[in-house]
Amino acid sequence: MNDGKVVQFHIPTKKNTRLKHLLDRIQKDPELLQLWRCANVNAVDRSGISDHGGVHIRIVSNAALRILRLLVKGGVVPSVVKNYGMEADDAEVIVVLAACLHDIGIAVHRHDHERFSISLGYPKSRELLSGLYEEPTLTIMASEVMHAIIAHNSHETCLTIEAGVLKVADALDMTSGRSRIPFEIGNVNIHSVSARAVDSVDIEAGDERPVKLLITLANSAGIFQVDELLRNKLKNSSIEGHVEVIAQISGDMERRLMGVYRL
Repeated sequence: MNDGKVVQFHIPTKKNTRLKHLLDRIQKDPELLQLWRCANVNAVDRSGISDHGGVHIRIVSNAALRILRLLVKGGVVPSVVKNYGMEADDAEVIVVLAACLHDIGIAVHRHDHERFSISLGYPKSRELLSGLYEEPTLTIMASEVMHAIIAHNSHETCLTIEAGVLKVADALDMTSGRSRIPFEIGNVNIHSVSARAVDSVDIEAGDERPVKLLITLANSAGIFQVDELLRNKLKNSSIEGHVEVIAQISGDMERRLMGVYRL
């Protein structure tokens, strides 16, 4: 239940005043905060999969903002700038709001949740952006957010830079803490084992491309997260050519992740 408290959302807004106002609204929005909780009940308590609530949202929001800023610094023009003559600050608003809304459809069902997120997210995005933007810009922003949400599915093609940023950022929530709940309930499979093998994910400026993703593994099983899950997200993103991915094993010995596996 929502207890009326403000959720602390630590995102570096810098000088982006619209982003700051948006985050203030998000942190105080009882409906959205409860949708995150409902999504997590369906994900964790009822389906036995990893966190898809507030913790996941904060990780993805920060990752998306970090990736976008590195892309812009590296000369990549956001789609809302290229197609609508808006500013990079507006692209930041899009990726953060899309990150905050992309999984709320899990409150309805995990299957096809992207489309449920659209149904719930369109009116919510307009509500949160109202007063920060006027028409027709308000509708442009809401539409860009909806595209990013629908395109975060691995199989959907991203038509904007912002959508590609969200898709990749979503895949980067892969570290070992994410596997804790499936392991605790005995749900041991390649997804939970491989996530348990990922120690850290760092987003840095690249040497040859604007963005470098440095993934540190404790066990080779973590390659599944990189080669299967992240690769598929990158392939259908709009930013594949701007991102380099490096995965490496930490230390000389691989960590033992599990004991006996039974079918």
